[in-house]
Amino acid sequence: MTASLIDGNALSKTIRAEVAVRSAALRQRGITPGLAVILVGDDPASQVYVKHKVNDSHEAGLHSLLERYPATMAQADLLGRIRALNADPLIHGILVQLPLPRHMDANEVIETISPVKDVDGFHVASAGALMIGRPGFWPCTPYGCMKMLESIGYELRGKHAVVIGRSNIVGKPMAMMLLQKNATVTLCHSATRDLKAMTLQADVVVAAVGKRNILTADMVKPGAVVIDVGMNRNDEGKLCGDVDFAGVREVAGWITPVPGGVGPMTRAMLLVNTLEAAERAAA
Repeated sequence: MTASLIDGNALSKTIRAEVAVRSAALRQRGITPGLAVILVGDDPASQVYVKHKVNDSHEAGLHSLLERYPATMAQADLLGRIRALNADPLIHGILVQLPLPRHMDANEVIETISPVKDVDGFHVASAGALMIGRPGFWPCTPYGCMKMLESIGYELRGKHAVVIGRSNIVGKPMAMMLLQKNATVTLCHSATRDLKAMTLQADVVVAAVGKRNILTADMVKPGAVVIDVGMNRNDEGKLCGDVDFAGVREVAGWITPVPGGVGPMTRAMLLVNTLEAAERAAA
């Protein structure tokens, strides 16, 4: 069998269109959803990411503010700027692009963002809300993965989902989101003794470790859904994920490509979170 593709480009386009409609409704009430993006330093990948995020915001009818600062910026100055944005009624979402320069404490920076404007979903209050099932902002990447599963009408109740990777940004929140949908969840990581034994049991596998070919065809149950969150480069320098796409596609039932899979969805869910922050503020 050859797996069906879950097209993140097409799905994200639909979601962005929905955001544009809801954004227009808010603007008719005199409210323009506002997103502030802060970039500290000159990391090339980060510069590309923030450019896409700002462009997406404009296309969806959101007001986007991009602030660039040198890598030498003092942390106290960054925290001061975040506090000012917390108090700005025209800004509904604040995103500080990671990674930050080494002299900065990313946790302290994130915790300075107001939880009501934490559209990245990284604040401890957001993590706590997800943990106990209360309303909050879900981290954009796992949120996008859930939307992809929803788009194919996949019923997670009673299914076994294996998440490879335990980061605070993807792995842990991904596990919590799957659990909320009544999946049985196994969270694997670098100390997992027999990863293959785990993944062969899985109805859904989410690979999110940043390591090429962590999931190969012999590790996948026929018909399983495979979500590839990884972003790596192959020997030719081309973008690839954590999954051996060519091999796994011949075993899985559904699979996400890289590029064109989870990446566009991450950006789309940032717009959704920003819009929802504006809607909550207007309620």
